[in-house]
Amino acid sequence: MKNIFTLNAIATVMAAFTVLTGLNDVISGIKAGNAATIAKYFDNTVDITLPGKNNSYSKVQGEAVLRDFFANNTVKSFSIVHQGESGGAQFCIGTLVTSNGSFRTTINLKQKADKQVLQEIKFEK
Repeated sequence: MKNIFTLNAIATVMAAFTVLTGLNDVISGIKAGNAATIAKYFDNTVDITLPGKNNSYSKVQGEAVLRDFFANNTVKSFSIVHQGESGGAQFCIGTLVTSNGSFRTTINLKQKADKQVLQEIKFEK
């Protein structure tokens, strides 16, 4: 019985760590303007909203879209306004300051099997 309790406790701690790691890695990728870091967490398709552009992309296409966005909008800073969790999903709302102005940024991740996946990211003026 002790072994089952111990295994459940370890699994719970590891799941919580995985959830936090995913969101924190995506935030770090935004702060660095690094599309590859963010793309590691993409679901099979990811919804990306940019000024004048809103579409659903494959992992490869999504990474290219973000790489282009960061190339045209050099990141100066990113600050978190609000973040939370709801039903296994993680979200973050923040302000991205770039060389071309500020963007309200929304990040939505969802637990899928044993990992967090990024389903939606928005950069809105």
